[in-house]
Amino acid sequence: MEHPLLLPLLLTLGAGLATGIGSLIALLAKRTNKRLLSFSLGLSGGVMIYVSFVELFQQAREAISTTYGEQTGMGITTLAFFGGILLIGIIDRLVPSAENPHEAHRVEEMETKPKNTRLMRMGLLTALAIGIHNFPEGIATFATAVENPTLGIAIAVAIAIHNIPEGIAVSVPVFYATGNRMKAFRYSMLSGLAEPIGALLAYFILMPFMSPVMMGCILAAVAGIMVFISIDELIPAAREYGEAHTSIYGVVAGMAIMAVSLILL
Repeated sequence: MEHPLLLPLLLTLGAGLATGIGSLIALLAKRTNKRLLSFSLGLSGGVMIYVSFVELFQQAREAISTTYGEQTGMGITTLAFFGGILLIGIIDRLVPSAENPHEAHRVEEMETKPKNTRLMRMGLLTALAIGIHNFPEGIATFATAVENPTLGIAIAVAIAIHNIPEGIAVSVPVFYATGNRMKAFRYSMLSGLAEPIGALLAYFILMPFMSPVMMGCILAAVAGIMVFISIDELIPAAREYGEAHTSIYGVVAGMAIMAVSLILL
């Protein structure tokens, strides 16, 4: 019999290691397809925003209201939602802006900047910053997949798309510093491993306290985390990579795809 945590773990691992896809793009491609990247990031943001408000928040409210009633349940769900926003907001503030992994990077940079050993620090700090950011994202993917595997798959894909530019952000400075493509790729992959590791640690710490109310609070916090990621990172990055309209088309397409899939599945 398949272990109930196997699929959530594999989804979280796959989403985290998508940083490696970004690394390969940076190391092997000759030019950045800015329009495709802009659309994809917008699409990821649209999926996250729609899922957060239409599914996760509502599931959380229903789970908590079963124990505490409608009004109190709504209040606790709202507090947990903003608690998730506060958590990711604090993490975001702790990351130095110079190494923030959500600054847009392009493949063309690989050829235009000289190698410099001092840039290794920037690459390592970027990898660390991405690892810190990936911790709550891992919780989001893992917790959702435990509760609803179909929804977990959608979120894993959205997080994976979101992680592709982060892989570029690690690879560019490490390659500048060392001239070693394999080392740049390894650091990029390692930064993504924070996602499944963080998810497992958080889950097993919370496991003894797990109940419908606890799961509801987690889902509401996950919704807050994903809304923050979408507004603070994905949509601005999408606009930076391409034309504003391209990113908005991606957001709308992501919402539409998620809406149709939730109706059909």
